[in-house]
Amino acid sequence: MTERKPPGVGFETWVERQIREAAEKGAFEDLPGYGKPLASLEAPYDEMWWIREKMHREGFGVLPPALALRKEAEDAREAARAARTERRVREVLAEVNEKIRAALRRPPPGPPLRLTEFDVEAEVRAWRAARDG
Repeated sequence: MTERKPPGVGFETWVERQIREAAEKGAFEDLPGYGKPLASLEAPYDEMWWIREKMHREGFGVLPPALALRKEAEDAREAARAARTERRVREVLAEVNEKIRAALRRPPPGPPLRLTEFDVEAEVRAWRAARDG
């Protein structure tokens, strides 16, 4: 907790002293992103940037659950195709298939799911063919 500004001391001087003392103690060295460039310097200004970042950190999505699962299934297929090992292909697809099975048993709110489980063996064959070709 910071102390109150003493009377008779300029606000800017007081703040600068607190920053200097914190820097000397190393308070800024373990911050996330320390020493890395800011990611959004080239992006156009977005007034809602902090809300989007907070939602991302907290794991909130803006898509309805059915659409989010469709997106996750597309991402899983891409991850499986880019996987280095057959074992990883199977892991990725098994994980998303479990979620799809659960959604088929109990459909999420929102638009229709329109998903079926991945045929793991067919996807593995396609993965092998892509690697051999």
